[in-house]
Amino acid sequence: MSQQNYRICANCIMDTSDAGITFDARGWCDYCNNYHDNILPNWHTDERGQAEIEQMVAKVKKDGEGREYDCLLGISGGVDSSYLAYLAKEKFGLRPLIFHVDAGWNSQQAVHNIERIVEGLGLHLHTEVINWQEMKDLQLAYFKAQVPHLDTPQDHAFFASLYNFAAKYKIKYILNGGNYSTECVREPLEWAYHASDLRQLKDIHSKFGTRPLKTFPLSDIFTYKLYYRYVKGVEVLRPLNSVPYIKEDAMQLLIDKFGWQKYAHKHYESRFTRFYEGYWQPTKFGYDKRRAHFSSLILTKQMTRDEALEKIAKPAYDPATVDQDFEYIATKLDISVEELRALHNGPNKSWRDYKSRQPLIDLGTRVMRALGVQRAIIR
Repeated sequence: MSQQNYRICANCIMDTSDAGITFDARGWCDYCNNYHDNILPNWHTDERGQAEIEQMVAKVKKDGEGREYDCLLGISGGVDSSYLAYLAKEKFGLRPLIFHVDAGWNSQQAVHNIERIVEGLGLHLHTEVINWQEMKDLQLAYFKAQVPHLDTPQDHAFFASLYNFAAKYKIKYILNGGNYSTECVREPLEWAYHASDLRQLKDIHSKFGTRPLKTFPLSDIFTYKLYYRYVKGVEVLRPLNSVPYIKEDAMQLLIDKFGWQKYAHKHYESRFTRFYEGYWQPTKFGYDKRRAHFSSLILTKQMTRDEALEKIAKPAYDPATVDQDFEYIATKLDISVEELRALHNGPNKSWRDYKSRQPLIDLGTRVMRALGVQRAIIR
């Protein structure tokens, strides 16, 4: 991108590294306008949010009568899911089964945090361990495909395992840590294509994989959005959208109550995610996901724009750690550091270079919004 064509939002720090960004006469981007026009009017954490929570908790408890667990809660060791587990047990009085997927990339912080939360709250933990040989093969296939969304194998394993488990064992409610407070600026599709697009996953694996995915958990977006939801009755709830949620306050509470460990940035509880978001994407593609993460915090008044600009001007993590992680990732994938660097220097591609269900996803989204099933909160 030439400096002459570069532009940054006057209100947040999203910029033209997102090729689809637009600006109004004030210099505000479409993410900011979407937040003020569509998200903020429908986001209630006052007495209306309290009423939403009470109604939500009542139906979960009613359906869970006579069962060992009344809901399923996926946990990564990050702040969103950890804080949600605390709220679910201590504030809502629910009986969640804590569900974790070990895809082979957990940091020690993630393992520690999960243990602290589960033990501290007296909850039960179910861990799905992904077959590493299959996971490794799929992960390497995404590297060879030269796409920026390298976290798709891990993300797909997470949500497919969770949804498949809920449907199999007839657990009606899944508590999800997704929230407007830290995620109201959505990452552009070019940066983070749908991990739930099974057609693309299979196409990339068929071109670059070397072993069949016999046990790897799979679930298409339409399976969990339609079949699991309307046939199996599995419903996803996002309680964090109905309560006051300030990220720093939540982390401090977790530290004080459970000995939870803070990590450098959003999603960095995964060592692989730290590497790909903090180094691979910015240096290979020019995408820095911190722009979306910090912009969300700017809009929800948890960070000033000046603070965000100061942080984004610095690398996500230090060069020495990058070198260590480069060697760690290469070793885990059974390739040399030189081979991994060659992949980094290879020709960039995008999700558009492979088969996808994006036209159907777009159509389905428009239909759901028209029916009022899904609010138009995305740009």
